[in-house]
Amino acid sequence: MQVEVWSDVVCPWCYIGKRRLESALEQFPHRDQVEVVWRSFQLDPSVPEGETHPTLPALAAKYGASVEDMRANMARVEEIAAGEGLDYHLADGISGNTLLAHELLHLAAEHGTRNELKERLLHAYFEEGRSVFSVDDLVPLALEVGLDEAEVREALADRRYLSAVRQDGAIAQALGATGVPFFVVDRKYGAAGAQPAELLLQVLERAWADAHPLLTVPAAEGCEDGTCAV
Repeated sequence: MQVEVWSDVVCPWCYIGKRRLESALEQFPHRDQVEVVWRSFQLDPSVPEGETHPTLPALAAKYGASVEDMRANMARVEEIAAGEGLDYHLADGISGNTLLAHELLHLAAEHGTRNELKERLLHAYFEEGRSVFSVDDLVPLALEVGLDEAEVREALADRRYLSAVRQDGAIAQALGATGVPFFVVDRKYGAAGAQPAELLLQVLERAWADAHPLLTVPAAEGCEDGTCAV
């Protein structure tokens, strides 16, 4: 069974959703047969590459809220994140274009380390307050998950994975995703937003039951071939 997750590396709800999916999988008896695939989704592709800015005042201006009201909203999200074991510092964050980070994730996928890099990028941004918007920002994190520095710099320079990132975005649009995180199981079932682990578990169970209808209920006593055991 495949679970695809569209998300951005600067989306606070995406990290929360990742932890909730992990909690659901821990309770799912067939978790060893589930493949989680991280797909690219940019929340704001309009931000010029190479530019960064403080997140708090930018979000306040975007939503027409005061800085203090936005700070309070961020504190609420921080409390929710803390409930999932995450230590956010949202008001101190910076924002930028995440295209390079998504391209790097596609490179990591070819080396079998996309899951590790996804976690590392989210942790670096939300819990360590690190920038993830430039090649120099990304190289040290890539090295931590075993990628080669020369290959990383070359891939991000020639933009060989740009089309793959764009394709992920096009698929998300075709599937009806308007925000992230967006969970899709076997291209049949979807769940939008950072749903509770209990709901994600229900989606997993439903998808498994539909794919394996004869394996969902243990066999009970019965009669076969015209005979009944007593």
